[in-house]
Amino acid sequence: MLSERTIEIIKSTVPVLAKQGTEITSHFYKRMLSNHPELLNIFNHTNQQKGRQQTALATTLYAAAERIDQLETILPVVKQIAHKHRSLGVKKEHYPIVGENLLAAMKEVLGDLATDEIISAWEEAYNEIANVFIELEQRMYADAENMEGGWKDFKPFVVVDKVKESSVITSFYLKPKDNAVLPSFLPGQYVTVKVKIDGHQYLLNRQYSLSDAPGKEYFRISVKREAEPDQPKGVVSNYLHDDVQIGDELNISVPAGDFTLDVTQNSPVVFISGGVGVTPIMSMLNTIAKENPSRPVRFVHSAKNEDVHAFRLEVNELMNRLPNGTSFICYTEPSRQESANHTGYMTKDILKQFISENADYFICGPVPFMKAVINYLKELGVASENIHYEFFGPALQIAQPEGSTI
Repeated sequence: MLSERTIEIIKSTVPVLAKQGTEITSHFYKRMLSNHPELLNIFNHTNQQKGRQQTALATTLYAAAERIDQLETILPVVKQIAHKHRSLGVKKEHYPIVGENLLAAMKEVLGDLATDEIISAWEEAYNEIANVFIELEQRMYADAENMEGGWKDFKPFVVVDKVKESSVITSFYLKPKDNAVLPSFLPGQYVTVKVKIDGHQYLLNRQYSLSDAPGKEYFRISVKREAEPDQPKGVVSNYLHDDVQIGDELNISVPAGDFTLDVTQNSPVVFISGGVGVTPIMSMLNTIAKENPSRPVRFVHSAKNEDVHAFRLEVNELMNRLPNGTSFICYTEPSRQESANHTGYMTKDILKQFISENADYFICGPVPFMKAVINYLKELGVASENIHYEFFGPALQIAQPEGSTI
């Protein structure tokens, strides 16, 4: 339990974190990874290059400082990060390393503003927050290892099929090398893929949503080739597309994640996806078709055009099995006008027709897409607790918590 004085000091640093949080976290990562380069076997190098990890940590620090006297209000974010940590293999022994370098980064960036009293308060607060993560993640590790078909950390899987879903997305069907039974998972969860690529000193980890229903003899991940102009080329995605073939092995973690669908519910569900954000939605859609086909389902998807649109035939087939299912497709640059229900970006008016009492809305796609969709839904009167979203990468803030000033 933190003292009142510690809470008071931490809250006093909120304005500084709002102004210099990203500067602190950027310096922190450079410092820590220079002192402990072995951690590059865990961290996503691309997220470091793009500044995503630094921004995500700065957002988390700000939220923790702002709510240091009511940390339970950020528990959903804590759980989300803990799932990612467990999937990546972040362990108890890493937390002292993080704490030491984070406090040193605060002192080095803030200079005289970081008094001994402030650093001491943040050390106390960090240890409190770290213990919350450690306890939660240790339970997650135990659950992953002890569940039926579970294992510790990573184990080898064999690629048994490789299917091109669009010009940019390819699915990989994976079976355990030891032929063990696969653990169940919740539709919407992801796995971490760990690879060693020639020419790269460190192991590379990427998290990919499972794109098919649980209960199959395989896991399916569907990977977009990241090769946008003027953007860092996706090292792992291009490696998977170009070099990994049927019969090759990939090291995989036990499924993780809290962006999940409760299939037992009968309330309406609206899936809203953009681009490769359709992958976790496909797991949910396949699971509903398998286990609760009478549930009302609306599938709303946005893509650039037919060429990059993955799973269109699969979705059509699934919708034919759902008596209360409908789909709506938006293309921003269609090759044929008649191939989409709407030409252009997803709008508030489009979403308005899918608003339903007591419906749950599951959203996944690029961050700007999700921000727009979430704002539209709130403007249309959808309660925050009915809006669920997932994104790829660190836990950047998409929707602001009630009362947040960030």
